[in-house]
Amino acid sequence: MSKNVVILPGDGIGTEIVEQAVRVLDVVNETHKLGIETQTFAFGGASYDQSGEPLTEETLNACRAADAILLGAIGGPKYDKAPRDKRPERGLLRLRSELGLFSNLRPALLYPELADASSLKPELVGGLDLMILRELTGGIYFGEPRGIEERNGQRVGFNTMVYGEDEIRRIATSGFEIARQRNKRLCSVDKANVLEVSELWREVVIDVAKDYPDVELSHMYVDNAAMQLVREPKQFDVMVTSNLFGDILSDAAAMLTGSIGMLPSASLDINGKGMYEPVHGSAPDIAGTGKANPLATILSVSMMLRYTLNEAAAADQIDTAVATVISNGVRCADIAGTGQSGKETLVNTAQMGDAVVAAIQAS
Repeated sequence: MSKNVVILPGDGIGTEIVEQAVRVLDVVNETHKLGIETQTFAFGGASYDQSGEPLTEETLNACRAADAILLGAIGGPKYDKAPRDKRPERGLLRLRSELGLFSNLRPALLYPELADASSLKPELVGGLDLMILRELTGGIYFGEPRGIEERNGQRVGFNTMVYGEDEIRRIATSGFEIARQRNKRLCSVDKANVLEVSELWREVVIDVAKDYPDVELSHMYVDNAAMQLVREPKQFDVMVTSNLFGDILSDAAAMLTGSIGMLPSASLDINGKGMYEPVHGSAPDIAGTGKANPLATILSVSMMLRYTLNEAAAADQIDTAVATVISNGVRCADIAGTGQSGKETLVNTAQMGDAVVAAIQAS
């Protein structure tokens, strides 16, 4: 049976990095005879430019029908003055909500050759391999009431952080399941000392833990977790946390690996259907310059093959190819100068795609 993948290049560097990722997908699709068919749709700012909507009903329906979705990046200063409900980010939030993509997996894996590119000392990050699970469809990004209004003659902005027990239970269950597949350690991050919503979060996570006696559960306040990520990151294996906290912590973890341009992510529903995208943004300042690193998007393809399409062999081939390219000293600008002086080859976006494709074909 064929598998349908919707491609959403998005804005800024999104089109460039997705182009290279699709090239890689095409190669493994042919090599492994995966039967993957793709459709491409405008999304985010590109869709707003075309139709006045960041997410059209046509695109939404195509995503609903797809087996998986590959997203580049959205947004940029160009859209800052667009109506709030028409901005690219609102389209992304709606897509996540409509598809029930509640479980966001953000791995932070350090390639040995990039240890010197990390903001921390190599001995602190060498061998780093952690997974952050961020709840993606609840919390302060979706809570009501929200808005900006006038009170007593001045403008006041307000948002509501809210979680229901079922929302917490399902993301906690995802965390325990992934921890069980790794090193059986799960750290739940909250702010239970000052937030009632975090008190409930902790209570529910503790209750879910009863079903996973083989997984070691710990708890940490988010401010301490941020400190510990830059103090001793290898103490963590799997972290599970709320939408807002996960957004912040996963970006902090990204810099431990040398560049945010190296990190993929997966957003999954209850059945494992997912949307896959690099952690980084649309970087409009370098769009069109060939400086964008496509490896995070290429690794997002690998995650898509592994977690949704159940094609582990193809995923392994991509992962191995990326590791080979890094080991051979091939570098985009964001990871250049990482301790292999005289052995590095600086490449542009398309050339990095060439290198990964060549490594796959040679394997």
